[in-house]
Amino acid sequence: MATPTVTRKHVPEDMTVGFIGAGRMAQAMAKGFISTGILKASNIVASDPDPICLQSIQSMGVKVTDDNLKVVADSQLVVLAVKPHIITPVLKQVSPSFSRDKLMVSIAAGITLSTLEENLLPSTRVVRVMPNTPALVQAGASVLAPGSGALSGDPELVSELLSCIGICESSTEGLLDAVTGLSGSGPAYAFVAIEALADGGVKMGLPRDMAVKLAAQTLLGAAKMVLETGKNPGQLKDEVCSPGGTTIAAMHKLEKGGFRGALMDAVEAATLKASELGAKK
Repeated sequence: MATPTVTRKHVPEDMTVGFIGAGRMAQAMAKGFISTGILKASNIVASDPDPICLQSIQSMGVKVTDDNLKVVADSQLVVLAVKPHIITPVLKQVSPSFSRDKLMVSIAAGITLSTLEENLLPSTRVVRVMPNTPALVQAGASVLAPGSGALSGDPELVSELLSCIGICESSTEGLLDAVTGLSGSGPAYAFVAIEALADGGVKMGLPRDMAVKLAAQTLLGAAKMVLETGKNPGQLKDEVCSPGGTTIAAMHKLEKGGFRGALMDAVEAATLKASELGAKK
C-alpha cells in the first residue's frame, strides 16, 4: 500500500508525540508519522509493559520506556492506546502531570469523552478517535470528536496526524457509535465479502490463491473508484451493468438474497452494540 501524502499545515516540525501503549495500532500510527515525514522518529516516545511491543516500536527509531509519566513529560501530544479495562488507572496515574499545554488523544475503544475528562484535571485538552484496523497498512478510516477542553486548532492537528494512516473525518461524539458500526467493524464485513467472492470463484474452477487475489483487488479497485471519481456508488454500479448482461443477472441474485439489507442490518447491530457497551463503562 502506498504511503499517504500529507501536507504539513498544523503539525509543528519539532512536535513531540508519546504513546501510552505500544501495541499494533500505536505501531501503525508511529510508522505512518515517520514514513510520511510529518514527525521525526527521535521525537516519538512510547511506553508499554510488554517488551515485545516496545521492541517492535523501537525498531522504527522510536524511544521507549516503561514509565508512563516520562511519556507525558516528554510529549506535547500523548496518544492513549491501552486496553479499555485499564484506562481509569492509567488516567489517574498521569492526570496530575497533564498540563494545559499538552493534548491527549484517546484511541481506546468505547471509552467516552466524559469518562476521559472525569479522570483528568479540569480543562484538559482531549480528542477521542475511532480508528480501524486498515490503519495497519496506512489505509485506515478514522473519525475524531473533540472534548470540551479542546482548543480550536486541536481537531485539525489530530486530523493531519491521522491522515498519515489513511483518511480522517471530524464529527461529534454522538455519531461515534455509528462510526464504529460502519468503519470500525466494516473491515470484517469486507473480509467476509472477499472470502465469499473467492469461494464463488473456486466453485467455478479458479485456483484458490488466484480467486482470493482477484476478489481482494476487485474490492480495492472499486473502493478507489468511489473515492477518486466522486461518483455515487449506485452510478458506478449501473455503469458495470450492461443491459441483459452478466452483472445485472448477478445483481438480481444479490437483491433476492437481501444483500443490501444484510449489510445495513450489520451496521445497525454493531452500532447498537457499541452504544450498549459504552453505557456499561
